Amino acid sequence: MRLSSSGHKMNKVKEINICADDANARIDKFLKREVFFNDGITRGEIVRAIKEEKILVNQKAVKASYILKLGDQIFVDWEREEPQVVPNDNIAIEVIFQNENIIVIEKPAGLQVHPDHLEKNRTLINGVLANFPEISEVGDEPNVRPGIVHRLDKDTSGVMVVARNQKAFLELKSKFKNREIEKKYWALVYGILEEKEGVIEKPIARSADYKRQVIAGKKTKTKIRSAITIYSVIQEFEGFSLVEVSPKTGRMHQIRVHMTSIGHPIVGDKKYILKGMEPLDAAKRQMLHAKTLSFELFGGKYSFSMELPEDFQSIIKNLTKLQEKDSIN
Repeated sequence: MRLSSSGHKMNKVKEINICADDANARIDKFLKREVFFNDGITRGEIVRAIKEEKILVNQKAVKASYILKLGDQIFVDWEREEPQVVPNDNIAIEVIFQNENIIVIEKPAGLQVHPDHLEKNRTLINGVLANFPEISEVGDEPNVRPGIVHRLDKDTSGVMVVARNQKAFLELKSKFKNREIEKKYWALVYGILEEKEGVIEKPIARSADYKRQVIAGKKTKTKIRSAITIYSVIQEFEGFSLVEVSPKTGRMHQIRVHMTSIGHPIVGDKKYILKGMEPLDAAKRQMLHAKTLSFELFGGKYSFSMELPEDFQSIIKNLTKLQEKDSIN
């Protein structure tokens, strides 16, 4: 694949020449997987652009299901407005700690971290920006991710740190990249683990349909990234285990994918549950919580912790009661 740039941020590709490695793929899936990987563009948007003839093959309109051929030329004439993060006073932010360099926040489950093209105004960072307007110029993409150096999934709760100035952003970014920040999560998973502690070292990649992450194999065509997760069992119940999980790399959905890969998916995780496993009705989201975050910054040592949220605690209490009742009977 050879790309030439058009100069617009969201219209960065003007012409794509299809080589042998790219042939035999559907055009919509190819563009999502290989071209717009980091732009937050959905396949639905690509399909609409194809229908509106903003994306052509060999100067002709095609369907989204068109199968690419060796030598095809894709022409993109599609400039799309980027989201712009705006302050929102209605987003409640629980600040654990703040100084001139960082803001440490308790992120609730169900709240997206930053805006995308589906949710623009009701995210964590909209609330942070309302309280700390100085972060509007901090980061690699301050227009959509001001101050953000790491993220949690929408339905994951826990501790997050936001950079308050560019110097702190660059330093934290480097520390995350170099695995100098310790992260510990608590997760409720299905089943009883045979090994009570262990290391999961399995590479992760996007699935062919781009809808989830998968353990990479020899035939994986999307970009493969190394991933390491350390776990240890905290408490066991009838059919469930509470585990502490420490990801040493920061891949998307890493903990969720890795725990599923060893046969113990996270309770409430609809995306990565294994076939035949009965959902726990009380779990309305994945039971994954970023419990502690520890690091050094500019000579200071920091460690922050957040207790399990009410929904997580309630499930643990109920499982404990059931186990105690069964032991008495």
